Amino acid sequence: MIRLGWLILGCLFVALGVIGAILPLMPTTIFLILAAGCFARSSPRLEAWLLDHPRFGPTLRAWRQDGAIGRRGKAMACAGMTLGYGLFLLGARPHWPLALLVATLMAGCAIFVLTRPAA
Repeated sequence: MIRLGWLILGCLFVALGVIGAILPLMPTTIFLILAAGCFARSSPRLEAWLLDHPRFGPTLRAWRQDGAIGRRGKAMACAGMTLGYGLFLLGARPHWPLALLVATLMAGCAIFVLTRPAA
């Protein structure tokens, strides 16, 4: 039963990753990393399919082996965070405490991404 739960969760993360590949501000790779982890606990065949995928496999293997993020991925992640924050400021027009909180959280995420080794 637990294995089935991991399998369903893995499929959900793959679906979110596919949506992220289509929508500009939704991430793809993090969902596929989570899917690979779920499949590692439920379906070695699906895990191998993700890790051997010609488009996403190298990124997933680099993350799994070294915790590495490629330079292009780092740049795109930081650009996406910046664009997302700008849209948040324009669309929500938050008071300064909320704007500062969101900026701090996003800066923390950007620092995490930028301090990972390059693939």
